[in-house]
Amino acid sequence: MNLTLSKWTRLAVLAVMTAGLTLPIASHGQTAKSGEFKPQVGQAGKDVIWVPTPDELVERMLRMAETTANDYVMDLGSGDGRTVIAAVKKFGATATGIEYNPEMVTLSQRSAQREGVTSKATFMKADLFETDLSKASVITMYLLPSINAKLKPKILGLKPGTRVVSHAFDMEDWTPDEVSTVEGRRAMLWIVPAKVNGAWRMRMGDGNEPELTLTQRYQALEGGIRIGRMTAGLREPRLWGDRISFTFMDQAGKLHAVNGRVNDDSMEGSMRPAAGGAETRWTARR
Repeated sequence: MNLTLSKWTRLAVLAVMTAGLTLPIASHGQTAKSGEFKPQVGQAGKDVIWVPTPDELVERMLRMAETTANDYVMDLGSGDGRTVIAAVKKFGATATGIEYNPEMVTLSQRSAQREGVTSKATFMKADLFETDLSKASVITMYLLPSINAKLKPKILGLKPGTRVVSHAFDMEDWTPDEVSTVEGRRAMLWIVPAKVNGAWRMRMGDGNEPELTLTQRYQALEGGIRIGRMTAGLREPRLWGDRISFTFMDQAGKLHAVNGRVNDDSMEGSMRPAAGGAETRWTARR
C-alpha cells in the first residue's frame, strides 16, 4: 500500500519510524541483476511513497472486514500486492489491486503467479480516483488523510454494507465502527451506511401506522416515533450497513426492540416486546 508525499511526507516518516522501519525518502526502486524490479521502502511515485503494511496487520484488516470467499476485495494503492494475495490465499476472496506504478503492478503479478493465485488475484495500473469501486464488497487501503478525505464521498456512495479498512489513517469526522491495534499499528473499519435520514411511514403488525423520523450522521442515528398523539424518542438507535435497530416505549409503557433492513426507500423487519412475547413484522416507506 502507498502513502502520500507533499505536506504529509513528514507524517509518513513519523508513521514508519513508529513502526520500527527506516524510510529513505530519496530512494527508488532498484533492478536486480536478474532484471526483476525490487521496490525500496520510501520510493517516490505519483504523489505517493511506498511503505508496506506488515503481514500481521494485513491479515487483521481482512479479518475485521469478515472477508470470505464470497467477497470482492479491492486494495487501493496495492504496492507489492501482499494484501490482494492474502485476501485470495487465506480467505478465498476474489481481489484486485489498484496501483499507479507499472513496475509495482508487474512485481505483484509475478508474486501472484508464484503463490498460485492468478485465477482470483488481478492487478491494474490505474488512478484510484478514476477507478470504479462499485464491485467491491471490501476495500483496503493505507493512504494518508488528504487522499482519504477525497475518497470519502465516493466510498459513502457505495452499496450499504461495503466494508472499508484503513491502516493508520482515518476519514476525518467519519468515526470508525471498529478500531484494532496490532503491535502498536492501528487499523480502522467502517461499514458504508444506508441513507435513512428523513420521515418514514411505518406499518406494524398490530395495524398501527406510526411515523418514524430519523436524523443521520454517517452511521450515527437519532430520532423518534409518533403513535397517535404520543411521540417517543428512540433508544439505542444503530445503523450497521443496511441493518437498522432501535428500541422505543409505547403508550402503555412497554419497551419494544425493533430490527430491520433498509432497501433504498423502504425498510422491513421484526419487532418484539423487550420483556418477551410474540414477534411481529413491520414495514416502512419514506
